[in-house]
Amino acid sequence: MTSKPSRTTFRKRLDEMVSVLREEIVTGKRIIGEYLPSELALGEQFQLSKNSVRKGLDILVSEQLIEKVPRIGNRVLNPGREGTVELRFGYYKSVVEEAAMEQLLSDFQQQYPHIRVQMIPLPYENYSDTVSEYIERDMLDIATVNYSDFQMFVHEGHHHLLEPIMSPSGQYPFISDSFSYQNHILALPLIFSPVILCYNRDHFAEKDIAEPDSSWRWSDLMEAAAQLGNEQDRYGFYFHLLSNNRWPVFLLQSGSVVERDEQGRVQLCDSKLMEGIRLSRDLLGHQHIFPNYMSESDADAEELFRQGKVSMIMSTYFSLNHLKDVQFSFDVAPLPYLNEAKTLLLAIGLMVGRKSKAKEAAKTLVDYLLSYSAQLTIRKNTFSIPAHKKAAEWSGTDILIRPSRFSMYREIIPSFRFFSELRLRSDEIDRMRNEMKLYWSHMEEEDELCSRLEHMLDRATAQ
Repeated sequence: MTSKPSRTTFRKRLDEMVSVLREEIVTGKRIIGEYLPSELALGEQFQLSKNSVRKGLDILVSEQLIEKVPRIGNRVLNPGREGTVELRFGYYKSVVEEAAMEQLLSDFQQQYPHIRVQMIPLPYENYSDTVSEYIERDMLDIATVNYSDFQMFVHEGHHHLLEPIMSPSGQYPFISDSFSYQNHILALPLIFSPVILCYNRDHFAEKDIAEPDSSWRWSDLMEAAAQLGNEQDRYGFYFHLLSNNRWPVFLLQSGSVVERDEQGRVQLCDSKLMEGIRLSRDLLGHQHIFPNYMSESDADAEELFRQGKVSMIMSTYFSLNHLKDVQFSFDVAPLPYLNEAKTLLLAIGLMVGRKSKAKEAAKTLVDYLLSYSAQLTIRKNTFSIPAHKKAAEWSGTDILIRPSRFSMYREIIPSFRFFSELRLRSDEIDRMRNEMKLYWSHMEEEDELCSRLEHMLDRATAQ
């Protein structure tokens, strides 16, 4: 008895048929006006059923490479201007550098000249609302999305605007289904990064201090920071406190989560979570190691580091892309830990709008950006970590001068956690941050903060 071909095998055969026919049309191997082989012949050639062949031909019709002539066949169209498909790609501005996007789209254009990509930069503020509105009005075909914005997208009920897509093979298992909802994959990861410690090696050598390693607790960091700073123009440690990609680390490392009783009430006071919140304020309180600097973003912390004004920063592999031209030696290490060695995992993915009139072309772009060759381009030209495992762990001759411990992330994968492990939504993280400003500023005590946080989270649950 012959075994039934797997879904993956079927998909590969279908993709092969579409790719071969597309390449033959675009390169002129098939003359404009000629007819493709019959559906039966194509089925035999690519070992596909008649229905599967029709699905593949529908893709080429949507890309305006062929037209179906009733009772005659499928006729080749001009792949030039008449056959051009326009894609509108909404993106975070940071992704241009973090994912070598200009190079990727240039390579894509050469391989798929009939698909034109219009890049549309989108604001970081209210990103999920903006993207949902654009997709609803058929103004976007494809968009980038980070984990936090995706969770908000789902929470606000916009998931129906996204086209379910199949996860490609080769991605890191711990991140491959991170953009799923109700058993549907609604976005696919492009790049990712844990939150890490980045440090100036020259400063450590100057003070003859051992460089940080995975055994460091926060007390070790504060001890080293006190020796590294001089309280004048150099401090030991800094991070942008109000960043939702930084401060939740302390909650994760507490080893606890937000617990709700049967009525949905939250108990924070005397919980381990408060240990993490307390630590975050303790770090700020050491003014001889932590500068009293009014940062507006993570980029401000990176700029202080670039200028040699701080010796260590809480950072990401994404942020390392802004340090390519620094004139000193720097390296990376795992974050120090509190009760548990955990760190925040960040991811940026790609999603396709369900209302797109160029849906198949959009999927073609997604498939390309997640392919081994495209992911290898990201690996070679950026410090970001590609979602494709083989590409990320490529070990050929490097273009960039990387930190000596660049591959450190592979050793700390068990510590990676999304913020949702805390049982908090992204909007609740926002509210908690705003509620803690008085506490961080030493303008209220812990019991006052606990009471307000519990009230805020209880109210959020009721809503």
